Amino acid sequence: MTAIVRDTEGCGAEIANISLPDASAAEIDLIRQTVFRRGVAFLHGQHLSPEQHIAFAEQIGPIVVNRYFPPSEKYPQIAKVEKTEAQTTNIGGGWHTDHSYDAEPAMGSVLLAIETPPSGGDTMFADMYAAYEALSDGLKATLASLRAVHASEHIYGMDGVYGKTDQAHLAGKTDTPSATHPVVITHPGSGRKALYVNPAFTLGFEGWNREESRALLAYLYQHAVKPEFVHRFAWKPGSMAIWDNRATWHQAMNDYQGHHRLMHRITIAGGPLAA
Repeated sequence: MTAIVRDTEGCGAEIANISLPDASAAEIDLIRQTVFRRGVAFLHGQHLSPEQHIAFAEQIGPIVVNRYFPPSEKYPQIAKVEKTEAQTTNIGGGWHTDHSYDAEPAMGSVLLAIETPPSGGDTMFADMYAAYEALSDGLKATLASLRAVHASEHIYGMDGVYGKTDQAHLAGKTDTPSATHPVVITHPGSGRKALYVNPAFTLGFEGWNREESRALLAYLYQHAVKPEFVHRFAWKPGSMAIWDNRATWHQAMNDYQGHHRLMHRITIAGGPLAA
């Protein structure tokens, strides 16, 4: 059967009638172009072995081993995103885009659901193409010349926020890069402009003080998650999301206390960002 792409409300697109272990080169390109166009591709029924997961991700792009998340057994390319029955803090529980603190941020992730709670544990995705396009011409002109500083130390460093939770293994790191990127980037795969700041890792605008930055960032943050830009994705074992960090934000909902949730994530390498 021919793969079918259906845009989902707010952000992303669902691809049906596709089996990743048997995907053709044309279907892989369809997935890649869907991710570039819509920010995230959603699939269900992909019960992949670790080897199949890795082989698929390698067709999307080069794999980067995550520096913070624990690797799965035997497969360093696969990071475990896990919350046990006893833990109360989840991973990625606030709006963010992964790796914006790197000089060459990761292109995106291939996240596969292994074990999901009976209910809850959805992931929210927000469309940064649409968020940018909905801004006024005057604000677009202001943002066009700005660059923002992104950092990781306050999240993953020696005094990082995870260190104060029951996910403390994610903090206490010494490899905590920071980087500066344009506030509005041109996506290298689609040619479209996207808003590139995020609440988790953006500290402020280059050349602005903290108070000045805070005011404008607060406006952009509330604007970017308006309901019309957001899609809520419900997982079940075998569900997959392939998202583009350069065109989306995401956050994992923490509404399944007392239940286990395990996801396998592979990170895809990116490159420098340009306005």
